[in-house]
Amino acid sequence: MPEGDSVWRAANQLHAALAGQILLASDFRVPRFATLNLRDWTVQEVVPRGKHLLMRLVGPAGDRLTIHSHLKMEGSWQVYPPGGRWRKPGFTARCVLRTAAADAVGFSLGVLEVIETAEEDKAVGHLGPDLLGPDWDPAEAELRVASAPDVPVGVALLDQRNLAGIGNVYRCEVCFLAGIHPASPVAAVTDLPAMFADAKQLLEANLGPGRRTTLLNSRGLPVGRAAGRPGYWVYGREHQPCLRCRTPIRRGVLGKAQPAGSAGSPDLVTEERDIYFCPKCQPLIGAGQA
Repeated sequence: MPEGDSVWRAANQLHAALAGQILLASDFRVPRFATLNLRDWTVQEVVPRGKHLLMRLVGPAGDRLTIHSHLKMEGSWQVYPPGGRWRKPGFTARCVLRTAAADAVGFSLGVLEVIETAEEDKAVGHLGPDLLGPDWDPAEAELRVASAPDVPVGVALLDQRNLAGIGNVYRCEVCFLAGIHPASPVAAVTDLPAMFADAKQLLEANLGPGRRTTLLNSRGLPVGRAAGRPGYWVYGREHQPCLRCRTPIRRGVLGKAQPAGSAGSPDLVTEERDIYFCPKCQPLIGAGQA
């Protein structure tokens, strides 16, 4: 599932291509909105909210609608010149928006709906503070995560109701930087704000077209890519040596079904996903609910 920085980049690309443009045609390839025609509507802006994309439009009569999408595991938005050839199969397209300046196509979108802009809160109001958003509030994020002290910290970080924007890559990296096993309970974490600060710094460093090579967190420790080293500290590096202690990195699985929110919500941790960790640098503390 895309991380918050990937969604931010997608929103930025769509906004640059579409903001202020009048739709010449719209094509929603999902049954619920197949007959919806937004021709002559103007794209006002495209903004990210956690892992969600909100495309806000204004109609000729002043009505306001939002195209709400979530990429889930396989989705993507791509921008082409008018009439440009798509790089993905046409049968995977779920939304096509055409303007005089560009075509925007949403492929394999996990969630696609059109809602009243005034009712966006029904779609994303359950999300916690957004690490990349203007609403970021570390104190509120800490309050939400700490409210379930027995939940594994690796599960709590992925739960978008606690804080929005962290995906599987960053949860593994942040847990490594904090020196804690992802399956350890939240109660075992001595400094949640520092974990959030590391996650925010990593996400922000990866908003541009390239990646930063070295970063320092609030404790003076490296949190980004180091020159000449692998791309990640632990993620995807099973059996490779830890960059700190040379112990082989291990892979496991971690997940927990949580029945809150709407059924099938992409923001709930409902299945096991791979975790990567250094068994020496990240000792397992307690009996996290893996």
